[in-house]
Amino acid sequence: MTAPVFASVADVRDRLASAGYLTDDAIATVVFLADRLGKPLLVEGPAGVGKTELAKAVAAATGAGLVRLQCYEGLDEARALYEWNYKKQLLRIQAAQSSSDDATWDAVHDDIFSEEFLLERPLLAAIRRTEPTVLLVDETDKADVEVEGLLLEVLSDFQVTVPELGTITATRRPFVVLTSNATRELSEALKRRCLYLHLDYPDAAREKAIVLTRVPQVADALAEQIVRTVRALRSLELRKPPSISETIDWARTLLALGLDTLDADAAGGTLGVVLKHHADQQKALKQLHLADRS
Repeated sequence: MTAPVFASVADVRDRLASAGYLTDDAIATVVFLADRLGKPLLVEGPAGVGKTELAKAVAAATGAGLVRLQCYEGLDEARALYEWNYKKQLLRIQAAQSSSDDATWDAVHDDIFSEEFLLERPLLAAIRRTEPTVLLVDETDKADVEVEGLLLEVLSDFQVTVPELGTITATRRPFVVLTSNATRELSEALKRRCLYLHLDYPDAAREKAIVLTRVPQVADALAEQIVRTVRALRSLELRKPPSISETIDWARTLLALGLDTLDADAAGGTLGVVLKHHADQQKALKQLHLADRS
């Protein structure tokens, strides 16, 4: 098993904070346990609460390389694990046939199924790395059930079998983070192999601290206004509530405009920074009585 990189829960909290990611004790504890036990961490919650950023922060805090597998409908083994460079293989076969009339399949087989022709994808790349690595399997719930089966195989033993090359086993296990927006239920078999963390929007105090950390130029009072307004927006039944990153973007926007207060005019004129659907904007303008300059 790879040696743990975090000394304690407090060490997790401090090092993630140094990477710009502010946690609470619950988040820091689960990250610590995932590291100490060598188990994948499944992070579930609504879009925009910092699931992907957590994996990036762990990589930054530990000096590890980040390998990301972005999941989507139709993702297959070739895109997730590995495939062969068929065009290059074909050229090598044609070259062998041109140089010798006696060239046979057996003569070129071992040559074309070698490292030179292997195209490694994120899962295989993460397993083969000898440097510290964070493997991010992002939006796992968007992938098909077959991909879950592939993940089960890889995450159980941290090894991959390439028939032509043999079994490749990780010499240094990556720190694995799987994220899910819970658009569909993941299998119990996958969940059993992971520690589980549910992330929701932070409370007002922590979100304000996040804004002040990411946008240190913003005044304390303005940060408080922004967070209060964003939380009011999230309380509405919107198609897409504003994420934490959009809260930060709003602070940067107001600074860029030279505004030091978020009054109704400022909020109405910059609402497109945090709400990306017209219906959501109209609902916010009506229910929160924000000025509309459009």
